[in-house]
Amino acid sequence: MRTGGSPGAGRAALLLGALLAPAAALSAQAAGDKVEILPIEEEIRVALSAAPEHLRAEAGVLALTANGWTTARESRNGFTCVVNRDHPLNRKPTCYDAEGTATVLPKVMFVGEQLLAGIPLGEINRKVNAKFASGEFISPRRPGIAYMLSPEIRRLDPATGEVGSFPPHLMFYGPNLTNGDIGAAPPQARAGRAWLPFVGYQGPHGFIIVVVGQR
Repeated sequence: MRTGGSPGAGRAALLLGALLAPAAALSAQAAGDKVEILPIEEEIRVALSAAPEHLRAEAGVLALTANGWTTARESRNGFTCVVNRDHPLNRKPTCYDAEGTATVLPKVMFVGEQLLAGIPLGEINRKVNAKFASGEFISPRRPGIAYMLSPEIRRLDPATGEVGSFPPHLMFYGPNLTNGDIGAAPPQARAGRAWLPFVGYQGPHGFIIVVVGQR
């Protein structure tokens, strides 16, 4: 990792606030925003770009098509890669370990299907909350990791309304953790130290996020 002056560090500091924003802030959805469907081979390539190279050959891939999700490739190592779409304009290649595949991926797939059907994000969020309340969606049951090492992350910044990138990072399951729990530095203190961990998506599918790079 590089601890100062890197483009990744600057981007992480600028985008940290958006990752810490409450889910309601992510519900901004302009009329006409539609999920972009990639050609299947491109979808597979982008999904696998989330994983470290040594895991890609045997990782499973789920692909979102115009007709919904399809299993493009079965997993042979417990990891499943997918292009997570939690907003019509977002494209977040992520590769989950076996625990994330069992507990986080069902929500990711549900949200993708709902967006594909044109359901507003506010309504999707209410449905997701209801599924957690009923026990249909659950938190990870043990520690684990989701890789987001792709250089092709695309995400809407709710603070600016602009679509940009985010540096490659690791996500460790931290259900219901807060930044106070882990003593995370405030965003302004992270400038030049993007590798410092913080909690993103606080809640039942929260993650301890660590930006990666080169020293």
